Amino acid sequence: MFNDVTIVGVGLISGSFALALKEKKLAKHIIGVSRTESSAKKALELGLIDEALPLKEAVAKSEFIYVAIPVDATIPVVLEIMDLVNDKQIVADGGSTKFALSKALADHSMRKRFVSTHPMWGTEYSGPEAAVHGAFAGRSCVICDAEKSDNTAVNTVEDIYKQLGMHIVYMDSENHDIHAAYVSHISHITSFALANTVLEKEKEEEAIFELSGGGFESTVRLAKSAASMWVPVFMQNRENVLDVLNEHISQLRKFKASLEKENVAYLTELIENANKIKKIIK
Repeated sequence: MFNDVTIVGVGLISGSFALALKEKKLAKHIIGVSRTESSAKKALELGLIDEALPLKEAVAKSEFIYVAIPVDATIPVVLEIMDLVNDKQIVADGGSTKFALSKALADHSMRKRFVSTHPMWGTEYSGPEAAVHGAFAGRSCVICDAEKSDNTAVNTVEDIYKQLGMHIVYMDSENHDIHAAYVSHISHITSFALANTVLEKEKEEEAIFELSGGGFESTVRLAKSAASMWVPVFMQNRENVLDVLNEHISQLRKFKASLEKENVAYLTELIENANKIKKIIK
């Protein structure tokens, strides 16, 4: 158990992580660092954190520092933290992109005290109110570039995630970003695009509400996600997102062509090929 843990960011991931640390008795005292006073106050009210402090004060008091903020802010904040820590402290992040951060930290003298992680869980909500109990149980957590971190730091962070009920996956940061583009980032772009399509074509909001079924709701759910989180993700992982987006556009064109030409056989083939995903996702 840690005596003092700092959580940088008090939103969905960080807030849920703080709750999990408390529930599993992995931290006696949790310090929150927030960009806004209102978020810090709400996190205190909700019991996500025990104290709110400025970054430097929080880091000085803590054995473990966990950063879960939008990825464009993560790099400068983590660099600032790494300038403050000693060889007994551990720093980890929970961001959705890893390669840019890895490059930024490559030559830092305290690089080995940093562990790059991505717990594969999230919802479309944000802010302290979005934090939930039991968020990480049964999910995967990717640990990136483990060989660049001290074994003790990696083992400690692994143990935390395992106690939260997570399965550990190891990957280098470059491959992480490629695969994240395939299984996460394109899903969000597709959802945003579908929401915009429906909003453009269906001007009657009441009709959307009345007629939307489970399929539409589940597909467009991610469109509720905050631009402040996802624009930085898309920009940091731009090349990989463009690659998978081009393939997605190609697949949409195939469906369009089959309908234009009334090609039932080809339409059936496209759908049946897509059904193979059942072998991977049950």
